[in-house]
Amino acid sequence: QEAQEKSLRQRLLEEQFLLLRGAVEEGERIVRDAIDKLDDPLHVGCKSSPDYLITRAQASLESVARTKAGHAQYVKDESDASGLLRAVSGLSHLVSDTIVQGSATSHLVPGDQADRLTEACQQCGDGALAFLDKLKERSTLPGANPEALRATLERLVRIGEDLRPKGMDVRQEELGDLVEQEMASTSAAVEAAAARIEDMLNKSRAADTGIKLEVNERILASCTDLMQAIKILIVASSELQREIVESGRGAASPKEFYAKNSRWTEGLISASKAVGWGATMLVEAADKVVQGDGKFEELVVCSHEIAASTAQLVAASKVKAERNSGKLARLQHASRGVNEATARVVASTKTGMSQIEESGAMNFKDMTMTLTQAKLREMNCQVLLCD
Repeated sequence: QEAQEKSLRQRLLEEQFLLLRGAVEEGERIVRDAIDKLDDPLHVGCKSSPDYLITRAQASLESVARTKAGHAQYVKDESDASGLLRAVSGLSHLVSDTIVQGSATSHLVPGDQADRLTEACQQCGDGALAFLDKLKERSTLPGANPEALRATLERLVRIGEDLRPKGMDVRQEELGDLVEQEMASTSAAVEAAAARIEDMLNKSRAADTGIKLEVNERILASCTDLMQAIKILIVASSELQREIVESGRGAASPKEFYAKNSRWTEGLISASKAVGWGATMLVEAADKVVQGDGKFEELVVCSHEIAASTAQLVAASKVKAERNSGKLARLQHASRGVNEATARVVASTKTGMSQIEESGAMNFKDMTMTLTQAKLREMNCQVLLCD
């Protein structure tokens, strides 16, 4: 009987270890996949922000602490690997996400800083793999220690702090006022942009005809739709921020809440500035195109910049939001509206560019003929070639 119980216990221990080893090997694959992204040319188009990188690195640090606790428990009682198994699974996913976000952030910073960040991401991945490797063997498992991994994650946090936008040289008690001022300023910039687009459209209708008018109307109409979508997003973002402040401040005032959460507050300010700047640049590019002095490509680039800046505002706004918040859902819906409107600006711009090329009128200022006249001109050219 005693021998049978001993055999059953040994089998239980073996099964627990095999389950743990399977989880560790899967974790290694996840981390290696993230490391591969560091040299993947297809990943260059992915962008992230220092603020988001910091949140992922901090989440990974918390996971390291849980993994240490799970490891200590398993070493003490090898009949139950559930705690360590869960911790290893969470750790591998969070470290992987941190590496990917670090790589994406490196695509938006100067060369030397990008190299430093990429190197830290590589070290983070190496540290995770070294720790996981020791968990796969019974002989090395008791001595497995994630301290080297923890050190690399802390380094990533410091690098993220260094990369965060500077210029927030204001007292913390002033941050609350600054958030409201920047959101109001952004809203005003978008309103001004929308009014200017409407003015450009009216002038074009009065002065232009034919293909030029058609192209102008299509582009400016899509820009107007984009401004409207941004307005909706700003309102949704402001409402969500108020909800976050009200639910999280307790007895404190809104200004005290903003000051206490200064990093989040500064992220909102930075994102709001980017949205206002993007709207202004889009109007400048559209004005040049309508006047015949600009390039269509500039308008496309500005559209993509607006999509990126609004995504930054959404990310900054929802960091502290409740997952089931109705206002968060409205903000995400508004964000999709901005993305769709941006796509329409790009599409209308490319369509206009194609019309110009097909008409043979490369000088934008000469495009006053109607579509019928353009087609007749094309047919006459073909007749002359045949003669």
